[in-house]
Amino acid sequence: MQVEVLTPDKTLYTGEAEVITLPGVSGSFQIMTNHAAMIANLKAGQMEVKNGSNVETFDVAGGLVEVIHNKVVVLV
Repeated sequence: MQVEVLTPDKTLYTGEAEVITLPGVSGSFQIMTNHAAMIANLKAGQMEVKNGSNVETFDVAGGLVEVIHNKVVVLV
């Protein structure tokens, strides 16, 4: 799936991912390929983007995630 991690100032990450782990307000959750469409609030914590053996982590202070048609946009 295509992933974009955006801040008000810049784009932190753009690329493909197999699994994304996010710090939701009700607990950590994962998004995988073909996930149902959703919008969720994020709390402060660590976000992880996995693509094969490549893993990227980002510290987030909260934000929003939107998933639709295998595209994930994370606003932090």
